[in-house]
Order: sequence, then C-alpha cells, then structure tokens
Amino acid sequence: MIQGFLLKYAEIGVKGKNRYKFENALCEQIRIKLSKVDGDFTVVREQGRIYVEATGDFDSDEVIETLQRVPGISAISPVEVIEDKSWENLKKAAGDFIEKQYKEINFSFKVKSKRSDKCYQFTSPEICEQMGGYLLERFDGLKVDVHSPDVYIWIEVRDKAYVYSKVYQGMGGMPLGTAGKAMLLLSGGIDSPVAGYMISKRGVVLDAVYFHAPPYTSERAKEKVLNLARIMSRYTGKIRLNIINFTEIQMYIYEKCPHEELTIIMRRYMMRIAEEIAVNNRCIGLVTGESIGQVASQTMQSLLVTNEVCSLPVYRPLIAFDKQDIVNLAEKIGTFETSIQPYEDCCTIFVAKHPVTKPNANVIRNSEKKIAEQIDEMVKTALETVEIIEIDE
Repeated sequence: MIQGFLLKYAEIGVKGKNRYKFENALCEQIRIKLSKVDGDFTVVREQGRIYVEATGDFDSDEVIETLQRVPGISAISPVEVIEDKSWENLKKAAGDFIEKQYKEINFSFKVKSKRSDKCYQFTSPEICEQMGGYLLERFDGLKVDVHSPDVYIWIEVRDKAYVYSKVYQGMGGMPLGTAGKAMLLLSGGIDSPVAGYMISKRGVVLDAVYFHAPPYTSERAKEKVLNLARIMSRYTGKIRLNIINFTEIQMYIYEKCPHEELTIIMRRYMMRIAEEIAVNNRCIGLVTGESIGQVASQTMQSLLVTNEVCSLPVYRPLIAFDKQDIVNLAEKIGTFETSIQPYEDCCTIFVAKHPVTKPNANVIRNSEKKIAEQIDEMVKTALETVEIIEIDE
C-alpha cells in the first residue's frame, strides 16, 4: 500500500546556504495545495527530498495530479516506507512492494539506489547488485536489463528506507513566492495564459489586468478571461484580476489617431495603466505573452516603442517561441480550448487594416501629445473604476 509520496526538486538543490528557504517555501505551497484534497497529509523535509506522508482515505491519482501543478517539484513518486531498514527486512519489503504493485510479474527491471545514510552496510552499487540478485531469485518472471528495462526499482536509504517504481514528472522550476510578484496583461487569447504559467514556474506570484471594452467586447468575452484565470490559478495560486473598462480610451484613440498607429498607441496606454496598477500592488514587473514577429505590434521595433512608456521591467517568457510551441503548452495546461472560444477581446476589435510594423517613437509621441490632456482624464477614470476579482481554483 502506498504510504506517501517522495518529491524531488532540481534547481533548489544548487542554492547553497539559502536552500532551506526555497525548501520551506516549497513545503508551504505543497501544504496549501494538498489542503484542498481529501486525506490527511504531513509534509516533511528530507535531505535533498521532500516527503509527503499520507493517511486516511485519499485518491493517489488526485494527489499526484495536484502535486504536478506545484512549481518547484521536478518529480513525484508514490512510495512505500520501510521503518526497519535492516538488509533482510529491506529485501523482503522490496519484494512485497513489487507483488502489490504489479498483477503480472513478467518484465525486465533494473535496480537504482541512492544511499544518504553513509553508515549503511552496503554502498549504492552494492544495494543494486544485492537487491537485483534477491529479486531474480524470488520472481521467475523477472529478468535484468540495465539499458532499457520495463521497470526501474528505486531504493533510497535515508533515516528510513523508501521503495518505489514509478516517477511522475512535475512542473519543475522554483517555488511560488521566491521571486517576487508581477502583473500579467491577460487577454482572452492563447498566449498570455501560457506566459503566466511560464513566469509562475520561476517562482513569481501573479496579479493580472484585463482590458474590457463593452459593448464591443461582450460579457462572454469577460467570462472567458475569468475562466482562463481560474485554469491558470491551478498552477499560479490565487490571482487578483483587475478589470479595466477600456472603451472610452479605445474609442478616443480610434477617433483621434492615425489608424496605422492604433495598435501601438493602444498598447502603450495599456502598458501605462498596467504599470500603475502593478506599482500600487507592489509588483516589480509586467508580464506579456508577446513573441517576436507574431503580429504587427510584436516586431522588435514595435516592442521597443511599447517598452518606452514603462519604468518597470517587462518580462516576455514566450519571446522566442513559435506559435505551435505556445499552442502545445496551452493544450498541456488546459487553457487552449477556452482561449479559442470565439469571443473577441478589445485588442482584436479595433485592428487597423495596415498597422505600422516599424513605428517611429517620435511620430508616436507626437500623435499622443494631441490626445494627452483628455485621455489622461479617461485613464484616471478607468483606474478609479477598476473591478477587482479574486480568483482561485
């Protein structure tokens, strides 16, 4: 019977004297996630590992799926714990584990071992050799294959011993909260939710801002973004979503500015608004789903002109991704089907037929000077009337 889950991390292991801070942050995130799952769980730091003891009634598959959505975990293994790690007891326990895990014992295998208890009577290679010999004697259907076995049997000897044979991939990255907080510009498209997922993998907590333009964008478009934020929150934790009414600003730009400049000028005002909200919420960066050359507003020249209005750094985790790379990730995290629902956002409603792809910053600034006085009041009103929704899975 599975008694718990042995969790591995990757990058945290190279953090030197600060490693315990990252381990503690990861343990806290694991506790938060598992508090929403049926069962009783105790999270314990081991040397180079984190162990989750599971008691009561719990669904192993549900626990694994939950842990796979925790940034910082690189691998998850359901384990059996052997309190008495004497060699004879450990051998028998490993054999019993195989009997319980596999209905038909007719496969090739290889034993892999990690020995943190350096006082143990066998070294790691000796454990592999001795355990392999024992299992071959005990089970007629087993055969050794050291190159490409059907099953790996893992033995880890620590204060206790752990036996497992299945390893599930985790998100990897760094624990949430270890890298600060950023503001994601979240639209209803494919890219921005993936960008939020990617930046959260690096330990960044997210707030988000969505620009809504009723009646040109419907309530269904807004609900679509709320649904995307809910899906994202399974990985990112709670998201504070700021909804900005952008209609008046967008229409004024549309009426007063050259149409080939519309996308760039609207984007610059979005960045200004997002930054002000970010600063007020102690975010230390902005995050977008932009990728070089994907659309007119994402050429290198356009990004340069857009960045000009920001004092905070702008993080673009998808900057070098092909569209198919982004789609693949969207499918993986479960946002793709929601993103492709046919409800337009404010960025797509007022797209010019021939948008400028190599904007000149001086020209854009001159266009903005002509609208600055009135549009600044509109921006102030938009910020004063922001709708805030706390979203959690």
